[in-house]
Amino acid sequence: MRKQLYWLSDEEWRRIEPLLPRGRRGAHRVDDRRVISGIVHMLRSGGRWRDCPPEYGPYTTIYNRFNRWSRQGIWLDIFKALTGGATSVGAAFRESDRWC
Repeated sequence: MRKQLYWLSDEEWRRIEPLLPRGRRGAHRVDDRRVISGIVHMLRSGGRWRDCPPEYGPYTTIYNRFNRWSRQGIWLDIFKALTGGATSVGAAFRESDRWC
């Protein structure tokens, strides 16, 4: 059985890329698009972070990025960009149902 993975479209990526933090100190971030796609995949699936498909990278990276950016309020802007400003974060996952 083939895994159903979620990947941000070029259009979605174009909308959220300017919202990502830049120029922060610390370790170099791994591929943002892959990690964010993994985070959205896990939020949509409702699975445990530990069960994140390896195609998105280590589950600890996926979880830590989600957690850190949540504390910083970054996800709200990203979800608004993905939903076109919808008030419900859940709309981000209903409006776009692309799986590959």
